[in-house]
Amino acid sequence: MGPEEVRERLEKTGYLVDEGLAVACFLAIGLHRPLFCEGDAGVGKTALASALAEALGAPLIRLQCYEGIDASQALYDWDFPRQLLHLRAAEAAGVRDPQRLEGELYDRRFLVARPLLKALETQPCVLLVDEIDRADDEFEAFLLELLSEFSVTVPELGTLRAEEPPVVVLTSNRTREVHDALKRRCLYHWFDHPGFARELAIVRRRLPQVTARLAEQVTALVQALRAEELVKPPGVAETIDWAQALDALGATEVDAERAVATLGSVLKYREDMERARGLDLSAILAARGA
Repeated sequence: MGPEEVRERLEKTGYLVDEGLAVACFLAIGLHRPLFCEGDAGVGKTALASALAEALGAPLIRLQCYEGIDASQALYDWDFPRQLLHLRAAEAAGVRDPQRLEGELYDRRFLVARPLLKALETQPCVLLVDEIDRADDEFEAFLLELLSEFSVTVPELGTLRAEEPPVVVLTSNRTREVHDALKRRCLYHWFDHPGFARELAIVRRRLPQVTARLAEQVTALVQALRAEELVKPPGVAETIDWAQALDALGATEVDAERAVATLGSVLKYREDMERARGLDLSAILAARGA
């Protein structure tokens, strides 16, 4: 399977990629290297992992990062309630051998696999480590070690190693800089906001029921909004949401009044909505033949 086949498979899922991203995905699969995807929210980083899983016919295992996440929440934990029940049942059955009891308590059946361990034990699979920039330095260091060997040591059970390394996608919204050591372990791809033609193609692919005129007008409006100094410029996900909202209202095209009424589908800050209301939306639509 070459980069062109990867691109074709992704496009069959509805996810459009350029040559650079197709090559990056191909190398991530072939070299077992994590793919580090960085860019603003809503530009398709998380959706890439879902599309890759569908294209490869593999399950998607997702780890959502957040401040304070640690290894036990991401890797594994022991099922203490089940262990306690087993201990009581063993004692009721007359088992008194401490070594036997300890061996039974720390058996694999009582180990609760979190996303990272699930990914090591599931072949094949796509592992999404979402918003790694929200985690702290200690978790980054732990993740770097795990991705280097695709194995983990459980003191009570020994080393658990992936027979086939998962395809790993890491995403970052760049709320902080991720350490160079982790980035060096990965292939890197920057996700920028797409140009008009590419964004329109994405909207048409994702929302085939929307009229061509509506899709073109919404895309033009979003492109214009991104040119403003907004707190949070809308991503492709918001473009799709806006077109979907207008379609749900029965619109086949957009006018300035309806665009203002549905701004909550695309903008999420009061300051951004006020700025958008101050724009000449009619002129933007007129430029697209409204």
